[in-house]
Amino acid sequence: MTRPTSADYGAMPIRRFGRVNWLGTATLAAREIRRFMTVWQQTVLAPLMTAGLFVVVFVVALGRGRGEVMGLPFVEFLGPGILMMTVIQTAFANSSSSIISSKMQGNIVDTLMPPLSAAEILAGYLVGSLARSLLVAVVIGTGLALLVGHVAVHPLLALGFILLGALMLGGLGILGGIIAQKFDQMAALTNFVVTPLSFLSGTFYSVQALPEPFRTLSHWNPIFYLIDGARYGFAGVSDAPVARGLAVCLLTVIAVNMLAWWWLRTGFRMKA
Repeated sequence: MTRPTSADYGAMPIRRFGRVNWLGTATLAAREIRRFMTVWQQTVLAPLMTAGLFVVVFVVALGRGRGEVMGLPFVEFLGPGILMMTVIQTAFANSSSSIISSKMQGNIVDTLMPPLSAAEILAGYLVGSLARSLLVAVVIGTGLALLVGHVAVHPLLALGFILLGALMLGGLGILGGIIAQKFDQMAALTNFVVTPLSFLSGTFYSVQALPEPFRTLSHWNPIFYLIDGARYGFAGVSDAPVARGLAVCLLTVIAVNMLAWWWLRTGFRMKA
């Protein structure tokens, strides 16, 4: 399936990089935000409940006999990892579920036919993922501040890694939604790619405690740098240099979203 051309719209030109269709992009973004807010019990409350259960199980049940990790009480070490894990899973779920639902319901054409460029469609989906992820991050971050008794050590860095995480997994969710043709294929991507990568990235432990070659392999996982960077932003400790983490995350965000832009531009697998 190819992208529509201006001939498909009569005299209406398709605005691309030179002229941004701000109204169309904002409308798509607003639709994405309304979509997840309509069922906020599933899209916002459910991830918060899951994050809270992780804290209860690991801190209250399993963390009583644990000492400090990287010089931090276990709850201070664990909290940023759970926050980032929830953020990235939320960002992935938002964009991927929107696209696959539209494809399965046969109304993906409502997104493809308006005079929106691939970059504008990409931006609309990413804004939806960002909004949902930031909402979840604010609530969990507030809860962590109340729980540990202090705010983030480096708040701007913490915010930067949260934004990078939402953009990275939001873009990956777009790729997943484009590739998948059925809900079970989307579930397979979530269960066998996103969840393992987020769990095996230092969320619940320091990768320095891993034996080789698993310690080295962990540093090839971009999600490790998201969680490690968030931990540095909130608690001031990290397993890897923060500058390296920022560079890896930024390059991954660019690569993932450039591929998503190209697939949207060419219409790859977007026909329901």
